[in-house]
Amino acid sequence: MLNRPMRRPPVADEQKKASFLSELFAPVAGFGVTFATMFRKLETEEYPEVKRPTQPRFHGRHQLNRHPDGLEKCIGCELCAWACPADAIYVEGAANDDSAGGGGRFSPGERYGRVYQINYLRCIFCGLCIEACPTRALTMTNFYELVSDQRSKLIYEKGQLLAPIQEGMASPPHPMVAGLEERDYYQGKVARATPEQIVWADAREADLASATVSAAGPPADPSTEAASTGAPSTEASTR
Repeated sequence: MLNRPMRRPPVADEQKKASFLSELFAPVAGFGVTFATMFRKLETEEYPEVKRPTQPRFHGRHQLNRHPDGLEKCIGCELCAWACPADAIYVEGAANDDSAGGGGRFSPGERYGRVYQINYLRCIFCGLCIEACPTRALTMTNFYELVSDQRSKLIYEKGQLLAPIQEGMASPPHPMVAGLEERDYYQGKVARATPEQIVWADAREADLASATVSAAGPPADPSTEAASTGAPSTEASTR
């Protein structure tokens, strides 16, 4: 039996036919997406009057959380700043001072975040800072309207990121709950601010208010101001 070479299948003609058909219908296939979009029902969003709802785990603006008694959860460890790939977070830690005449206590730990800034011109909302936080102090909200006509306004300070004081909280600085340690805060043993904490915080705010008034000095006498400026006093003008 002769070893004849196997005849190759006639695929050249089939390939030519396939290429011809593909070239023929290529423009129609290209307009397929266009035609499908033309007859699709439109969804009109009335933004900003009606805001689009976000998912529960949406990565929006950050928030610095508090403990149930009002103390801050941030301990100034700066791990969030180290984890940020965009170098958008800046933190300066400071020590809590419970001594008389000291700065007071802002968190249950030894330190707290004295300065906390997030530059939203750099932030990529990846959430790595949230994973790095050991105390769950930093989370991300569903707020996404971060726009401004000034670059400086997109650098958020600590006061803008802190969660507001809720019912049952006392505005820090104030001491920890009497008889509890730092670990007790993370074990859920603190439910709200105690009366002693509230009284302490109110007294400190009153002292700060009185110090501000005394630093401003007594109100100026209108007659003295008129004499210094050369304008007639109120009494002289009414005569």
